[in-house]
Amino acid sequence: HLHSKGFLPEIEVQDFPIRGKAVYLRIKRRHWEDPSTGQTYSRDWSLVTLDMAGSMQKIAKTCFPRAMQVIDRFHVQKLVYEAVQELRITYRWQVIKEENKAMKAAKEKGEVHKAEELENGDTLRQLLARSRYLLFKSPDKWTKSQKIRAELLFKQFEDIKHVYYYSLELGKIFSTNYDKDVARAKLALWYNKIEEYGYDTFTTVANSIENHYERILNFFVNRSTNAAAEAFNAKIKAFRASFRGVVDMSFFLFRLAKVYA
Repeated sequence: HLHSKGFLPEIEVQDFPIRGKAVYLRIKRRHWEDPSTGQTYSRDWSLVTLDMAGSMQKIAKTCFPRAMQVIDRFHVQKLVYEAVQELRITYRWQVIKEENKAMKAAKEKGEVHKAEELENGDTLRQLLARSRYLLFKSPDKWTKSQKIRAELLFKQFEDIKHVYYYSLELGKIFSTNYDKDVARAKLALWYNKIEEYGYDTFTTVANSIENHYERILNFFVNRSTNAAAEAFNAKIKAFRASFRGVVDMSFFLFRLAKVYA
C-alpha cells in the first residue's frame, strides 16, 4: 500500500582519485509514503555485502550506519589467487630472460639453440605459461594433462607449490566453516603461516586481510556474499560491450531497464 515519495537528501562521498582527478559519488536513498497515514518509510538494511574498496565502506557506513558489513569472500580469495599468479609470472620472465641469453650465445657460436623439453613435451617457458589455469583449480578438478603439468611445475618451482596450497587452505576455511569463532582461529593460524613463509606479495595480501579482519569474519555469521550483484554487473558490462561503448547514457539505462527490470 506504499506509494513512492521520491528520494531522501543526497549525500556525497569522495572516491579514490582517477588519473589525478578526484571522483565524487552522489547517492540518494528512496523512500515511500503510506497514503492513509501520511507516514514515510525507507529501507534500513541490517546487512550489507561489499568489496574491500574504501569508498564502498564509506557509502555503507553513511547510508546504513547500523548494518553489519560483510566483505565478499570471493574478493578475498581473488587477492590470494592473484598473488599465486604473480609468482608464476615472475618465474616466467626469469626463464624468458635466460632463454634469450642462451639463444644469443648460441647465435654467436653459429649454433641453433634448442630449449630443453620436459617429460610432457613442454619447455620450461611453455610449462609456466600453460600452468595458469590449473593454479585456479583444486587438484581433484585437474585434467590428466594438468596433473602431469602440475607435478612438473611443483618439482621445478617449489615456491609456487607452497603458495598454491596456501591459497587452497584459505578457500577451505571459507567453504568448510560455519562458526565465526572457529573461523577466526583458523584464519589467524593461516595468517601466521604466511608471515613465517615470508613471500612478500603473500605477506601484503595477509596484511590486507588483517586490515579488514572483522568484516571478513562477518561472512561466517550467515555466509552472505554479493555474488548476485557481481553477476548482474557482469551482465551490464557484456550488454555495454555489445554496443562498443555508450554515447547516450539515458537511452542506455532505458534499454537496460527494459531488458533486465
